[in-house]
Amino acid sequence: MTKDDQMLFETALVARAGPLKALLRRLLDDRPLSGEIARPEQLMAAMRHGVLNGGKRLRPFLVLESAALFSADGEAALRVAAALECVHCYSLIHDDLPAMDDDDLRRGQPTVHKAFDEATAILAGDALQTLAFDIIADEATALPAERRAALVLALARAAGAGGMVGGQTLDLEAERIRPDEAGIIRLQAMKTGALIRFACEAGAIIAGAPPADRERLAEFGSAIGLAFQLADDLLDLTADASQMGKATGKDAAAGKATLVALHGAGWARDQLNGLVDQAHALLDPYGEDAALLKGAARFVAARNN
Repeated sequence: MTKDDQMLFETALVARAGPLKALLRRLLDDRPLSGEIARPEQLMAAMRHGVLNGGKRLRPFLVLESAALFSADGEAALRVAAALECVHCYSLIHDDLPAMDDDDLRRGQPTVHKAFDEATAILAGDALQTLAFDIIADEATALPAERRAALVLALARAAGAGGMVGGQTLDLEAERIRPDEAGIIRLQAMKTGALIRFACEAGAIIAGAPPADRERLAEFGSAIGLAFQLADDLLDLTADASQMGKATGKDAAAGKATLVALHGAGWARDQLNGLVDQAHALLDPYGEDAALLKGAARFVAARNN
């Protein structure tokens, strides 16, 4: 990635994050929605702490750019992007809990269970997960009902037992029983890759694009999802907490199996280059319209925090 390409991508990433953050603030307001009874103050504060505390908003960016690739409705895409960010942030809140990865720091700030307490953190995560499906199902997400239903189904499959949550389970098991290479790839495709795959596929669903386009975008998401995890594993070995905004070196200390631990950093860097090439090839049919999504693939592979 040239400096100009990197600057163009990072400018777009920041620009996309602004409207998303504004929408998330509105969605996490203390005032109850129609059909709700009340929104407890501490719960809402904890949810806001877990969602509005920074972050690159890469997954929402992928939703928005994949939707733009097909000239889909921008406001509907923004709401789907917000829903995905709620699921992602719920997963981080729960992942940081003492019973899971036991982290005190996230995005350079105290984790939700440290800023509040463990029970509140669990409930904040629960509430963010359900809010995500509320956002998509709501008629305010101005899409045909069948597309909203398809998005709910795809996100549920990506986030649940056969996706992110199942991957987290396998990750915890990997501390006791070391998986082989195929097991590591499956674990990472579920824990990290499933939501990234959904983020890319979602744009095609929002637009009502043909199944071939939906599958192509999903394959692109799978490629950059694996790249994201490889880069994350490299950073866990080489970066420090101030750079990452969270604790590092924990996977090695816990004896977790990763592809980097299995094959080494040099192999991982070669794989990252190959995954970027694969991701770019999948988007070649879309020409210059896919430039920012291609930039996302390079950014994921080359990131340093």
